[in-house]
Amino acid sequence: MPVPSSDQALTEGLLRELPDVKILGLLHGASNYTFLARLGPRPPSGLRAVYKPSRGESPLWDFEAGTLYKREVAAYELSKVLGWPLIPPTVVRAAAPHGVGAMQQFIEADGRHFLGRNEAPSDTWLRVALFDVIANNADRKSGHCLFDAKNNVWVIDHGLTFHVEVKLRTVIWDYAGQVLPGDLCGDVERALVELERGRLAETMRELISAAELRILKRRVRAVLNPRWRFPDPSSAWSIPWPPV
Repeated sequence: MPVPSSDQALTEGLLRELPDVKILGLLHGASNYTFLARLGPRPPSGLRAVYKPSRGESPLWDFEAGTLYKREVAAYELSKVLGWPLIPPTVVRAAAPHGVGAMQQFIEADGRHFLGRNEAPSDTWLRVALFDVIANNADRKSGHCLFDAKNNVWVIDHGLTFHVEVKLRTVIWDYAGQVLPGDLCGDVERALVELERGRLAETMRELISAAELRILKRRVRAVLNPRWRFPDPSSAWSIPWPPV
């Protein structure tokens, strides 16, 4: 499996271990309590992060309460093995002002997103779309795709993922009907091996249920079937609201 870059591994360690977590404010527009935090000393050495505590999650009828933060981390762990898409380093952190939750590196974005002005190549969006199929993402809004100053696309907000029922809701339906590109087969095969008998399987058991892990492996196997195609939207429900 890919070895995390030294910068990535370092950031994960800082997110878990830096002391002095200071809440800078609420991030507005989220359905759950989401905080901007600073870890460690004051800038420039402090690290800004997005903190999503378990007890700040709004009750949902279809996702178990107190599990969304773990799904954020699970999505990041899966992306590391696949090698795409870019998800900011995300860890479980217990020592935080409002208790256990997800702590994710804050990305300085410039306001662009999928449905707006963007210069990202089609291959970038195809990988995001494929990841969302595999992770069964129920909430891929355009505003969850962030552009940094170097034109990299970072994707965030993966709390509604890995459900056992088909929940795919996304604004990225551009690849419906297309086959799995050959150059991505190796990445998906590697993820399947890791999910079946590798380190990723152990990690995922701590983050999602046994049934969700079993269905995740089933989705990955399905993607590798030569007859598989990117799905089509099935109804108006297939697009999240609001789309941005």
